[in-house]
Amino acid sequence: MEQRHLGRTGLRVSRIGLGTLTWGRGTDEHDAADMLKVFWEAGGTLVDTADVYGDGDSEYLLGRLVEGLVPRRDLVIATKAGSVPDPDRRFNGSRGHLLAALDASLQRLGTDYVDLWQVHAFDPETPLDETLQALDLAVSSGRARYAGVSNFCGWQLAKAATWQLAASGTRTRLASTQMEYSLLQRGVEREVLPAALDLGVGLLPSSPLGRGVLTGKYRHATPADSRGASDHMAPFIAPYLDDTATRIVDAVITAADGLATTPLHVALAWIRDRPGVAAPIVGARNAQQLTAALSVEALSLPDEICQALDDVSAPVHRYPDQDWSTL
Repeated sequence: MEQRHLGRTGLRVSRIGLGTLTWGRGTDEHDAADMLKVFWEAGGTLVDTADVYGDGDSEYLLGRLVEGLVPRRDLVIATKAGSVPDPDRRFNGSRGHLLAALDASLQRLGTDYVDLWQVHAFDPETPLDETLQALDLAVSSGRARYAGVSNFCGWQLAKAATWQLAASGTRTRLASTQMEYSLLQRGVEREVLPAALDLGVGLLPSSPLGRGVLTGKYRHATPADSRGASDHMAPFIAPYLDDTATRIVDAVITAADGLATTPLHVALAWIRDRPGVAAPIVGARNAQQLTAALSVEALSLPDEICQALDDVSAPVHRYPDQDWSTL
């Protein structure tokens, strides 16, 4: 699998990442082991998790599999901290919480360091410089090799990345930002992506298949074995089952038919090769699904197909994002 630099850093990651959101909850150790082995054998390196996935079980399961199944040195392990199970405070970006969460993650993962440590979301109750200082301390202490953020809007990302580049002292530049991005969700193109491109921050798209909708499996009905059929995940899928999404999915299916490939491959190739994208993070239920996704490696979409998909999924961006002088 092709390797790409993560933002304007020396860290290289596989251009498809493996997501572990359901590990330890809907994905057992056997399926997780099969997927990790398939991913590694395909040349995949970037494995993404978080301290809240499965209430920590995702990290614990990944840690059990590393070394026994896949050499630690062959993986780029990315995790996150900052989300908390508190209805009154969903995110905690305080230095104390973040560093304690990192220590707990390292213990669950069974490793001395993570390759990429990410702030899971912006915390408006904590000064941003305090949150960023936790990243600096994590890297300077060797507990993290690189640092990034997740779910930061445009101004938050720009402020954080600029602070790290301009503030005095030894600062850790942001390597990445992880955001939902797909043909069904192009909101990051408004401000997040321009900021990331300008400041050298690599984009890691989550839900690159539109929460599974872009595969076409929900086109006529909700499969009984799909996430959309589960009580836990159905509300997550529902926003992408409207008429707009149907129109985009139909275009993806038409493109797939013309290229003699699958809608999954078309949607994944489109997002993988967007400007600024380092590696879409793909979540799968089993090794068979993951193998199908990884086989996109040989596919590059023709320019005319990309343009057609751009057009049918184009978000409405007006003032001040486009040339407002003509409005």
